[in-house]
Amino acid sequence: MEPLIVLVVVTLAVRAAGMARFSRLRPWRIALRGGLAAMFFMTGVVHFVGMRAEMIEMVPPALPAPELLVTVTGVLELLGTLGLLWSRTAPWAAGGLALMLVAMFSANVYAAVSGLTSGPMEALLPRTLIQIVFLAATLAVAVPHFRDRRRIGRDAGRRSSEEVIVNS
Repeated sequence: MEPLIVLVVVTLAVRAAGMARFSRLRPWRIALRGGLAAMFFMTGVVHFVGMRAEMIEMVPPALPAPELLVTVTGVLELLGTLGLLWSRTAPWAAGGLALMLVAMFSANVYAAVSGLTSGPMEALLPRTLIQIVFLAATLAVAVPHFRDRRRIGRDAGRRSSEEVIVNS
């Protein structure tokens, strides 16, 4: 639940800063990138400090080397955090983090079904809904960039074809 709170609070804080004084922070996608960066920084750090043992325990038994998997995913989350903060890499970082959320979902299912966690927000349905929010947030940063890029490429290709026809 804490990652969801961090995502929402930081996104709203960055958005408010953009509306109040810092116009570069005004676009909602930039605010969302800030919220995601804060959330993934927090979750990346707990792969190494505070909750490492619990994270290792969440790795389904079918997967090899749980300690290594937790280390790798923690490093990827921290790298994703850095990527989200730079506009050139933000869509790629968000896309990579979205893929990682999907890949790591089995750990959330295993933790909920095995009773490794307790509390009403740790049951499978709330955990799944929260993961969907995280996935939607990462995709909201990544997808528009790639959609716009593809459209621009199509438009450039169309103009090149028209230029060839006109110059023939």
